[in-house]
Amino acid sequence: MLADTADPLHERARKTRDDWLAQGGFLVTTDYVADETFTLLRVRLGHDEAVAWWEQIEGSSRLLWEWIEPARFDRAREWYFKWRDQRFSFTDCTSFVVMREKRLSAALTSDRHFAAAGFTMVPAA
Repeated sequence: MLADTADPLHERARKTRDDWLAQGGFLVTTDYVADETFTLLRVRLGHDEAVAWWEQIEGSSRLLWEWIEPARFDRAREWYFKWRDQRFSFTDCTSFVVMREKRLSAALTSDRHFAAAGFTMVPAA
């Protein structure tokens, strides 16, 4: 969405992110989201775009990293097994665990699984 300028939501997502950061906000991500993003960017846009994305976020003072350590992994696995009626990815579940733990209610995403899990999608779908 943000890295792919051809994505229909790119401009709305970019504006939402930039407005949030301009207001002093921070972005939160995880090592699992980075893994999924690296893979998706390489498959869709190529290796150079994946590297460019990493160089953009690496060391950003406005990006807070959360790591999926064993306790979080276990809670994500419980979430994954509990919600049989949903098609959540395991990475989605790790994000849900971190968001609940950090009391975050909104995600910068176009993934409707976040709304199904009770979070607000930003920009709104």
